[in-house]
Amino acid sequence: MTAGSALELEVSAPFGPFLPVDLGNGLTLDYYEFRDGPIQSQHYAFLVPDTRFDAMIARLEVLGVTYYADPNHTEPVRTNDLFGGRGAYFADPDGHNMEILTRPYARP
Repeated sequence: MTAGSALELEVSAPFGPFLPVDLGNGLTLDYYEFRDGPIQSQHYAFLVPDTRFDAMIARLEVLGVTYYADPNHTEPVRTNDLFGGRGAYFADPDGHNMEILTRPYARP
């Protein structure tokens, strides 16, 4: 399972060491599988349409991926309502903290 498949984004055929994920807005996120030692966990946030949020949560459930309301993964199978929208966190197979949210972070 990749974040791309969980979010129902198009995952293209590997290109060299990269696995390209089309973000649908003219951008591609290229995943690279690093094999020379441990990689520090990263956080990736995806701003998604509110109309697709429920389908993304359902897709995580079908894939057997636990999602959480908080970034520390202490509130399983719950979503949040931060910033006037909805959001959830889940771990990808490499332990990176993935986030989907329907409203951008409030900035001062």
